[in-house]
Parts: sequence; C-alpha cells; structure tokens
Amino acid sequence: MTIVPPLLDTGFPFVVSGPSGVGKTVVCRAVLDQIPRSERSISATTRERREGEVDGESYFFYSPAQFAAEVESGGMAEWAEVHGRLYGTPRAWLDRRLAAGVTVVLNIDVQGGLAIRRAYPDCVLVFLLPPSVEVLRARLEGRATDGQPEVERRLKRAIEEMAFVDEYDYVVVNGELEAAGAELLAIVRAERARVSRRRPK
Repeated sequence: MTIVPPLLDTGFPFVVSGPSGVGKTVVCRAVLDQIPRSERSISATTRERREGEVDGESYFFYSPAQFAAEVESGGMAEWAEVHGRLYGTPRAWLDRRLAAGVTVVLNIDVQGGLAIRRAYPDCVLVFLLPPSVEVLRARLEGRATDGQPEVERRLKRAIEEMAFVDEYDYVVVNGELEAAGAELLAIVRAERARVSRRRPK
C-alpha cells in the first residue's frame, strides 16, 4: 500500500502594496478574517506609543538607537522612514511566525515589498490598484482629512508606485470591495496549495 506523506503547512510572507487610498487595510482584513493561520505583520517603530497601544501587539516600540542597531545587524527584513519616524519588520519575529506555518500579511509600500522579495524569495507580492487615477483622487478627496496639496502629493506618489506593478506576482483592481477581497482570498488559497509549499522536502 502506498502511504501518502502528510502535507505541510508552510508559512510565507504575503505582501499587499498599493497607493494610499486604494483600500489595502480593508482588503487585507478579508484575508485575516477568513484564512486560518494568517496574521497581520507587526511592525517596529520609533514613534511614541499612543494611548491604548500595546507593545508587541500594536507595534514593537523601539528607541532610535535600538532601531538603528537592528538595521545595522540585518535584523530588519524591511524598513523605511515615514514622516521622520522609522518603521520596519523585525526579521526574528517574522521568521518565528513563518516557521509556525503562518501566512503573515504585510501591508507595506513598494520599497518594503521588494525588500521582502529579496529576503524571502518564496513570498507572494500583490499590487492593489484603483480602477483609475480619477477614482483614486475622488477617494482621497472624500476622506476630508487632507488638504489639496497633500492629495496632489499622494497622487504623484501613487503614479510613481504603480510603475512597479511588473515587479509583483499579482495585480488586483479594487473597484468593488467585495470582489477585490474575494480575488485576494483566491490568491492566498492557491498559493497555500502549491506543491512546493506542501510537500515534505
């Protein structure tokens, strides 16, 4: 009798990138809510802890010196400076979650996504696009939280980021939230079923 070896549950980084206002956070929540053994990546940051935030759950709160030391030693899988504060993904934490068979969902920018690709070649990169720049403009203006100069800055940045779509594995257009979420779920499920992830080496 042929015995089929048990299938593995191999963890991998699942990166979702896209311009500000495209709906990354909401679409990622569909994966986290419906896919077992999936977790939101926890970033390290040098910004001050806000009321109600818990170290190790909301963020890992580092001093600037701690963060710099981690970067110098290769302890950050990816990192960036945003509005004068540093943010990054601690490599040791990410490695532990992947070893536990968890799909770690990273909602990060293109720079971070490409850094994750270099560090973890088996990762999956998804680029979330708006139906058009005009729709993205309307979404940003509809927030009513940014003035027009900031909206224009975000649009300029969005166009620059969209030039990197070809560096990604998949592209999903977020025209209708439910459909975009379903497409993202299908990608996760298909990637989890890859023979290379599930067969014992």
